[in-house]
Amino acid sequence: MLKSKKNIIILATVVLVLLVVNIIGNSVYKRFDLTQDHRYTLSQSALNTIKDVDSPLIVDVFLEGDFPSEYRRLRTETQQLLEEFSLYNDNVNFNFINPIEDEATRDQNIEQLIQRGIEPLQLNVNENGKSSQALIFPWALASYNDQTVIIPLIKNKIGASPDEVITNSIQNLEYAFAEGFKKLVTPKSKKIAILKGNGEMGDIYIADFLRTIREHYFIAPFTLDSVANRPQETLKNLQGYDLVIAVKPTEAFTEEEKLVLDQYTMNGGKSLWLTEAIIMDKDSLYNNSGSAVAIMKDLNLNDFFFKYGLRINPVIVNDLYSAPITLAIGEGSQAQFQPIQWQYSPLAAGNPEHPITSNLNLVRFDFSSQIDTLKNDVSKTILLRSSDYTKLDGVPKEISLDIVTQDPKQETYTKGPQPMAVLLEGEFTSVYNNRVKPFQLNNIKEKSSPTKMIVIADGDVIKNDVVKKQPQELGFDRWTGQRFGNKEFLENAVNYLLNDDGLINIRSKEVVIPFLDAQKVADEKTKWQIFNIAIPLLFLGVFGIAFHYFRKKKYTK
Repeated sequence: MLKSKKNIIILATVVLVLLVVNIIGNSVYKRFDLTQDHRYTLSQSALNTIKDVDSPLIVDVFLEGDFPSEYRRLRTETQQLLEEFSLYNDNVNFNFINPIEDEATRDQNIEQLIQRGIEPLQLNVNENGKSSQALIFPWALASYNDQTVIIPLIKNKIGASPDEVITNSIQNLEYAFAEGFKKLVTPKSKKIAILKGNGEMGDIYIADFLRTIREHYFIAPFTLDSVANRPQETLKNLQGYDLVIAVKPTEAFTEEEKLVLDQYTMNGGKSLWLTEAIIMDKDSLYNNSGSAVAIMKDLNLNDFFFKYGLRINPVIVNDLYSAPITLAIGEGSQAQFQPIQWQYSPLAAGNPEHPITSNLNLVRFDFSSQIDTLKNDVSKTILLRSSDYTKLDGVPKEISLDIVTQDPKQETYTKGPQPMAVLLEGEFTSVYNNRVKPFQLNNIKEKSSPTKMIVIADGDVIKNDVVKKQPQELGFDRWTGQRFGNKEFLENAVNYLLNDDGLINIRSKEVVIPFLDAQKVADEKTKWQIFNIAIPLLFLGVFGIAFHYFRKKKYTK
């Protein structure tokens, strides 16, 4: 009786404990990220993008269907990431959709997606020794309060293997979704001035970049024409902007204009300069002779940049690791357009240690100058540089398309990596410190408050192609189908300069993704099928026979 009572108490205790644990489990939910790289732990910057979401934010992901194993991994990682966003804010809802599942609406859906800028990806699938093709849409659409943004899920990188592409894409997922959510949720506040009046690049050639950053910031043109008559007013108006961007000026700056720009910097203004010390561009070569002369260009900015800590040299970066130029080969109706390697379009590699350029695709330059950094108190970070196989061509120099028919002499490419984009940070000394000012301004400062500046030694980094008077996507080569990192680099640069770098830091997150060796899987498929299926069945059969034998022996009289 006592033993029975004791058993009842133990049973009741167990039931009570299970009940309490179940109640706590239903009221308190906690997930533990035990991965070494913490890939499922969202950064606070990413979570802040949805903190104030108070109505449904719907994410439609088109990565659904029968995919190769690596793309199934990308789908799984995307789902797990969205689950984390949804757990933080239950207004975030997501669906996975296969737009080509229904044969009846397949073509119509494909056309509608392409019209929205969602391009399909054609895959060559090699599995089980068989080759086939698959069409997928690695994109997502996020909608919030009648606004919609497109979120890319694939992050291509030139020269990357399929496994590396997936790894890069998975590493970029958190940034891609956080940036998309930010566009939907966060109102614009900061203002950017695009300098005009010194022969800067036309708007149609920077249209795609402007369209990209307009989603985050207010943009307006700004001329320095009024400096001569109203310098104080011009400076005051310029200080109303958080960032100044100068895109490939071709006319020299006056001392008055430089003083206003200098004092803008001294008062903490940020700036992005895309300028060079030579006059040359690819369009100049498309003439009857197929040649043009590159000459030095004096914008009266040498002392300006020198005082801040760098020098843009009047040389041309000639790099064996470069993008192609597309030329018509042949005559008349037999002519065909072919991409041919062009050493004057260097493919610059990013600094993997800095969030602006971490995990960034190669950036294409055209007739870039080279930058020297100088010693002063300003911190300098080289963001982009040429390859190890570089040489520098002095100017004046005749450039001819005929060089594509000549084999470059590799032994002459000995200069090593050359800086082509530099970040300056810190307290700048005024260009006009201890110098006669061209005019008087109120409250002139000789030392700046902490600020930032990026100088890129090529204005064409920002230039998009124009086809039939329509601007094309920046960084996309329609002849080769390659995508370069120009737009992403410039967008990251702007975000960083405006201290809007919380999301950029997400990009430096490293995710290690183990992949199966596809060839090894195909070669050893039969062996592992036998090991995982036949052997367990064999053991089960042996166990059954033995069990039956001993049971029969035990109970047979």
